[in-house]
Amino acid sequence: MISCLAANPSIDRLFEVDRVVRGETHRPTKFVQVAGGKGLNAARAAATLGADVRAVAILGGHAGGWIANELDSEKVPYRALWIDGETRSSLSVADRRSGEMTEFYERGEAIPESLWPKLMAVVADDLAGADLLTISGSLPPGAPLDGYKRIVELAHDIGTRVVLDAAGDYLEQALEAGPDVVKINAAEAAALFGLQQTEIHTCATASELRARAGGDGHAAIITLGDQGIVAAAPNGSEWKGSIDTLGRYPVGSGDAFLGGFALALDRALPWPETLALALGAAAANAELPGAGRLDAARAYELLRAADVRRMADNPKPPHELR
Repeated sequence: MISCLAANPSIDRLFEVDRVVRGETHRPTKFVQVAGGKGLNAARAAATLGADVRAVAILGGHAGGWIANELDSEKVPYRALWIDGETRSSLSVADRRSGEMTEFYERGEAIPESLWPKLMAVVADDLAGADLLTISGSLPPGAPLDGYKRIVELAHDIGTRVVLDAAGDYLEQALEAGPDVVKINAAEAAALFGLQQTEIHTCATASELRARAGGDGHAAIITLGDQGIVAAAPNGSEWKGSIDTLGRYPVGSGDAFLGGFALALDRALPWPETLALALGAAAANAELPGAGRLDAARAYELLRAADVRRMADNPKPPHELR
């Protein structure tokens, strides 16, 4: 079973308009909303692909109630820690003419310091039956900076593998606990290493990230949007992957990648097949409106179209990141 932590979920809304014009009134031609935030998007994608999944989420208010009802209708099992206040909302606006996406993300309600030990207790109880934990997305205001680090350590104490998708201080702190796999995007990698995004599109950067996570036995993946991925496997081999398809709705594709990756990892698929399934899930997500929504048959079809290659062993040490 895969446990998916959603510490800062959201109602993810997508408006599609013919054209975004600053200062004008817009009437959407399409509207979709899902129980979202990165953790729930990943859980829904993995469940759609056939994984045995359970989400752990912090929920509050009417918005939290809507998310709970939506998860019930989607048959995504979950455990909720209820708080005062309202769960946040996020808005993506798709411009049909340009193909560009404009996004607005609320930070979420502040949580009391006393909530984190309660969340860790819920996670610990959930992990008793889990083989894998995914940690993804932001933390709500009030959460400790080392919150994800504590949960990685908790999971390892229980004997559960961890796949981490985080950013900023939460990522840096959690890396100290040695997550089994780290999956971040190009912007997050650039911020972590103090580089321009164009400077991190290399397998050497993925290997540096793997080293930060613990080195031998750990893995790292950097997603590059429509340019695919670079990765360093648990055995240290370096990989590149891409898929020759481009959907109109990329929001949530990184989460779908994580969901597909977690399913493949849980089923102990070989590394190239694991990356191919994750790429197929991400591409399928981009073909449908709504983050973390995909057609399972299409994802498995796209798996076969993924180009995943092992790079030749490089005798030179990875470049030094400033």
